Amino acid sequence: MTISTPDLCDEYPDEVRVLEPVMHNFGGKKAFGGEIVTIKCHEDNSLVKEQAGKPGHGKVLVVDGGASRRKALLGDMIAENAVKNGWEGFIIYGCIRDVDAIAALNLGVQALGAIPLKTEKRGIGDLNVSVTFGGLTFNPGDFVYADNNGVIVSSKKLSG
Repeated sequence: MTISTPDLCDEYPDEVRVLEPVMHNFGGKKAFGGEIVTIKCHEDNSLVKEQAGKPGHGKVLVVDGGASRRKALLGDMIAENAVKNGWEGFIIYGCIRDVDAIAALNLGVQALGAIPLKTEKRGIGDLNVSVTFGGLTFNPGDFVYADNNGVIVSSKKLSG
């Protein structure tokens, strides 16, 4: 499926919800989508690393990092592992690092920005809980679609 968020918004106006324009596209895959898996964490990417190491075919990891711009929730090693495990991409309400390496990967990555500092790994966070940021709630099992135009969510899988 070729993903175009404007086309999906036009075709399914009553079924999509749109994230406020806060994200920047960092991944090598500029358009991506899939079933939502959520993580809520703050300056601790333990669960992000753990989930990237599991099969993620057809899925997107949506990470609510509380908009922290102090630590990176995703780096090149976790991103490379996600590619190996078939993840479509990441939507991160926080920062990433290793942006040049991530841009070379076949992985969708949208985040607020970049910072070179890694997080501490304390094992703190919540998996598959509803998360809200940018005026939008992301529910596990819903579907997210992202490209250079923005990020949209639907409670059902859309076809373009």
